[in-house]
Amino acid sequence: MDVSTSSLDQKPRERPFRESLLAMIGISFVIMLVGLDQTVVGTTLPTIVAELKGFDLYAWVATAYLLSSVVTVPIFGRLGDSYGRKPFLIASIVVFTAASALCGMAGNMLYLVLARALQGVGGGMLIGTVFACIPDLFPDPVVRLRWQAMASSAFGIANAVGPTLGGVMTEYLGWRSTFDVNVPIGLVSLIFVCKYLPHLRREERAGAGRIDWLGAVLLALLLGTLQLLVERLPQAGLGGSTLLLLVLAAMAGTVLWKWEQRHGNPLVPLDMFGNRTLGMLFALATLAGFAMFSLLFYAPLMFQGGFGMSPKDAGIAITPLVVASTIGSILNGRIMPRLRKPNAMLHLGFAMFACACLGVVLATRSTPPWLLMLAMAVGGLGLGFVLPNLTIFVQQMAGPARLGIATALVQSLRMVGAMLGTAMTGTLVNQLYVSAIRRKLEADHAMAWHERLSDPRALIDPLVQNTIVGEMTKSGHNGALLIEFSRSALVAAIHIGLIPTVLAAAYALWRSRSLPSFELERRR
Repeated sequence: MDVSTSSLDQKPRERPFRESLLAMIGISFVIMLVGLDQTVVGTTLPTIVAELKGFDLYAWVATAYLLSSVVTVPIFGRLGDSYGRKPFLIASIVVFTAASALCGMAGNMLYLVLARALQGVGGGMLIGTVFACIPDLFPDPVVRLRWQAMASSAFGIANAVGPTLGGVMTEYLGWRSTFDVNVPIGLVSLIFVCKYLPHLRREERAGAGRIDWLGAVLLALLLGTLQLLVERLPQAGLGGSTLLLLVLAAMAGTVLWKWEQRHGNPLVPLDMFGNRTLGMLFALATLAGFAMFSLLFYAPLMFQGGFGMSPKDAGIAITPLVVASTIGSILNGRIMPRLRKPNAMLHLGFAMFACACLGVVLATRSTPPWLLMLAMAVGGLGLGFVLPNLTIFVQQMAGPARLGIATALVQSLRMVGAMLGTAMTGTLVNQLYVSAIRRKLEADHAMAWHERLSDPRALIDPLVQNTIVGEMTKSGHNGALLIEFSRSALVAAIHIGLIPTVLAAAYALWRSRSLPSFELERRR
């Protein structure tokens, strides 16, 4: 069969090895594009903040991307179910690649946040389509697990290269190059998808293509106000602005709930949440995203700003997390079909990730690098056991007719968790660090340096750090000692900020034990 862009299959079938391989190469390149962006940005973000001066917007670089993604993922999951995924996958690669180039041109933090929001639209389109392409190609879940190892490997390669590549490129080529690297990968992805990915399309259901735009607006309003509320609450308390945000979030949530019950093709299918097992799997996906992204974004800041590592060394320290996640996915695909109780892999994964998060919370500047890398490797293996299984279990529970929206919801809710996790962790870290710096400088009568030391770029950028130390020494202060205090304050703030990740992973482990036992049913 010709697998060009003109091909259109009404029903998925088992494909010859060559067709399957070429299609999966295209899918793997797209997944690599997403994975590389996630890990490179996390490693280079402290340096970006140091140059663009915007620590108060640190969390928004992640959450702007996540907020726009989480709304677009279910939209394109539904569109893919109705019209086939290939056209939307092609469009998403173009949007994501163009937005990556815009991120590399950012001259200030606000511009970067807006460009990341556009990139999130492309990323949401990608995630809403690419992960559902795999079950379209391989309806048999056992066969799918084997081919999914290839996609997991691509994601893992991108993740493995990402932190180190991000650190090296930031150190030698500047942080802008870490966004520009998406452009050639996006072009290669586009060529493979256009040429080799078949256009699979199921029979349309009445009204299936009708998009719930009001639901999308209400969902964005709900998540946006919740995010602002999480960030402002520690600063303003239950004052006028925070109460207004709370009321807006409650109103948006209530109207969304009522509207989705009435809409014929809701963006958020409430009946799927009404299913106890699916609802539990969706909750676990949210908790996994909460813990994973908080660790991925704030461990590099602790390593660079708190421990004094270079971007390259911080990238190397993070690398085992993403390398081991690939190994874990491959092992999972081999082991799980042989188990009488596949749920055991999910339990083991959450337990390992909880231990890894606890290890990072307990780490200090004197912790040997090999021990940090071991904690990251344990966490990576845990993620490799958790993420693919959540997707497989949800797909099996939802059935073929709702494959796209079910897969999209898993990814969306993981990003909702990530958005809330990074916002909460960012708020805790920012407030605790700034408060500690203020108290120390007030005690030392050195408040003239409060604004610059409140921004961790003083701990990351050697030039800024040396300037501050020199100025303080001339004024009779021990600048080097204050820098060391700032490092300790940042480490302590991140330790407290990451405690919720430990609790989230531990709670997910506890809740996962109440899931019914899954069995992988072969489909021919």
